[in-house]
Amino acid sequence: MSFLDDKELNEYRNIMKPPEAGGFEDGFNWKTVAGAIFLGFIMMPASEYLSLFLGSDASISEAARWVTIILFAEISRRSFKDLKMQELYTLHFMTGLAMSSPFEGYLWKQYFVQSEFANAMGIAQELPSWAFPSAESIRQNGPTFFTVEWMPVLALTMFGLVISRVNGYGLGYILYRLVNDVEKLPFPFAPVGAAGIVALSNSRDESETWRWRCFAIGGMIGLAWGGLYLALPSISGAAFGKRIELIPLIFLDYTPQLSKYLPAVPVNIVVDLATFMSGMMVPFWSVMGAFIGVVFTMILNPFLYKAGILHNWKPGMGFVDTSFFNTVDFYLSFNMGLALAISFTSFGVMIMHLFSTKKEKKKEVTVLKLGENWWDKLKAGWKIFVTDNKERGDFALWIAALIYAGTSACWILLGIFLVEGYPWMVFTVYALVYTPFISYATAKLEGICGRAVDIPYVKELTIVLTGQKGLGIWFVPLPIQNMGVQTVGFRTLELCGTKIKSQVKTLFVVIPIVVVSSLVTSQLLWQMAPIPSDKYPYTEKMWELNAKNQCLIYSSTMEGDSLFLESLDSSFILWGLGAGSTVFVILTAMGMPVMLIYGAVWGLAQSSPGAILWQMCGAFVGRFYFKRKFKDMWLKYMSIILAGFGCGMGLFAMVSMAFVVLTNMLSPKIF
Repeated sequence: MSFLDDKELNEYRNIMKPPEAGGFEDGFNWKTVAGAIFLGFIMMPASEYLSLFLGSDASISEAARWVTIILFAEISRRSFKDLKMQELYTLHFMTGLAMSSPFEGYLWKQYFVQSEFANAMGIAQELPSWAFPSAESIRQNGPTFFTVEWMPVLALTMFGLVISRVNGYGLGYILYRLVNDVEKLPFPFAPVGAAGIVALSNSRDESETWRWRCFAIGGMIGLAWGGLYLALPSISGAAFGKRIELIPLIFLDYTPQLSKYLPAVPVNIVVDLATFMSGMMVPFWSVMGAFIGVVFTMILNPFLYKAGILHNWKPGMGFVDTSFFNTVDFYLSFNMGLALAISFTSFGVMIMHLFSTKKEKKKEVTVLKLGENWWDKLKAGWKIFVTDNKERGDFALWIAALIYAGTSACWILLGIFLVEGYPWMVFTVYALVYTPFISYATAKLEGICGRAVDIPYVKELTIVLTGQKGLGIWFVPLPIQNMGVQTVGFRTLELCGTKIKSQVKTLFVVIPIVVVSSLVTSQLLWQMAPIPSDKYPYTEKMWELNAKNQCLIYSSTMEGDSLFLESLDSSFILWGLGAGSTVFVILTAMGMPVMLIYGAVWGLAQSSPGAILWQMCGAFVGRFYFKRKFKDMWLKYMSIILAGFGCGMGLFAMVSMAFVVLTNMLSPKIF
């Protein structure tokens, strides 16, 4: 089956086209500066608070994008001006930068170094001082980052932030020029990210009033859900000291209650409208495949328990402990094999595409037609590759190559400086060979069907095989990267008709604001209440599991016995590889849709059925009701509705955060 003929993928490819000649403009101006200040000191605190309250799956960052865009669009209209599509894109891009919140991870650091599990395993005592302050210093100084012990951590974070942002215009940009300009791959999911921006712009066909109507519908749904799911529990908790939850937060844990019937199966129920609505948008067969995989694991786990493989599980364990011990006993190795199967099938897709382009010369994706032999085609492709599109704002490829070489050298030199015995020769080979190879494979697959290639546990296995001891190697940046995913961002930039220099200017403005606001916000949230605690329900429920999983990995470079190495089993890895590969072969032979193949293989690695079940309900409603009613327009409608939904959620996020912060600021305990 040709991935280029997949009907479902073609629906995504045709959502949006690039602008015509003369349609590229610079989107950076004074509005961008005002937007950066608004994001840094209003939206970022709300986003960081809600990530602690509901977790990263709450999609608060995406909501912040649309809150910012809709606000500035409305302000411009009240001033009898309209924001151009390029200006809206720049705000959208800037929001993504601001919401990254580089110092949010410090709240996790202070918890991890004090966690009982990390201390019991002896890991907390061995953490490097340039990555973590000591638990004793935190207890002595209280909830503050402004101490001598935090200074090396702050300096390393800021250095890494600058280098990583510059690195975004290195190898990823070179690959974008290759797969987009030379190979003309369609990038089926890039239009989804650009569609909401176009909805708020008047620079295209103003007769398409359905965009604003869909955005308003999504906004009202987001407001209603945000009021019940976000505002009510957070405001009631701040006002009365006890949360009122009409809808359960995070998940409901039924693992202990069902352990008699489903031994060793982690069972949780997620009630989240955002997950339901995402099921309407993502490829239907991808969701179905993931659901099949989850059901399979629910059937498999009881047999594994009876066979003595899941031997650490005990009746009465909750979701967190069941998930962790299942990982230790079986799923760490099995998922590693599954991930290998995903990697092999992804490479297979790329090879199939190479063969299909030879047979399908009439298709639009085959662009090297200027010569009759391979040499002429190679010369034609090279000419396209090195020719800068001045209208789009391209810069020379040698600059991008220099950026990649310079940033990779920075990571390696930093490792030599911080870590004794740093294997710099090994990581130099990775920077020269592995990263370009895996990045090109990902760029190719992103352009074909919107999927990334990732060889599993490369970082972990490389560190273990080098024989490196100590924990410092885990926290120094390594030149093991996959830059192929950045090609999607450049494609979205092109679809919105925005010049690349708009991004560069935005970086110079946003980074200083992000550094200040993120640090101050993290400090304030830590002072308002201990983290984790019942004031931040996600941290209270999930951080223990995250800490255990991290300790499992870090133990591989500790002296003595390693829980990570003891958990690896070559036979289970082969089981995962065989299961994933078999599913791919069978479904391909049956001519099933591409997304079902990937969804089924990934679904075999699912340990939590809650979110998948809710997403599956949304997929059924979207496919069998709305798609039948609205035909080919459904995907376009839904992409805008989801953007509006995020906006509505974001508005209540800001209201909730403002109320909670004011309530705590008026309390003397914060001082």
